[in-house]
Amino acid sequence: MNFDLGNLATSVGIGGGLGFLVGYAVKKIFKIILVLAGLSIATLSYLQFQGIVAVNWDKLDSAARGTLTGFNATSQFPAVAPALGEQILTAMSNSGIPLTGGLAAGFAFGFSRG
Repeated sequence: MNFDLGNLATSVGIGGGLGFLVGYAVKKIFKIILVLAGLSIATLSYLQFQGIVAVNWDKLDSAARGTLTGFNATSQFPAVAPALGEQILTAMSNSGIPLTGGLAAGFAFGFSRG
């Protein structure tokens, strides 16, 4: 049986490192988006309370729900580069379990630390 521990460690290490970076960045971006959304809603509420603007909250709610529904219905990969998504999936599946497992573990760790 030919078992190369160096290649296995390299796959797990690279996958884990990249996964950590992606997980960390995703959580930070989510935090920024949530803070901006909260500040926007707080600003609208304050301006309505002061009588500066009149906000139709029902219309705002339906617009937000429509945006989120449209976001969920979009494809996983943009139509601009459909071949790129296929290449990424092919590379991930051809790399094997160590890279993918390291990537998943790194993502979870990075997301928890972000």
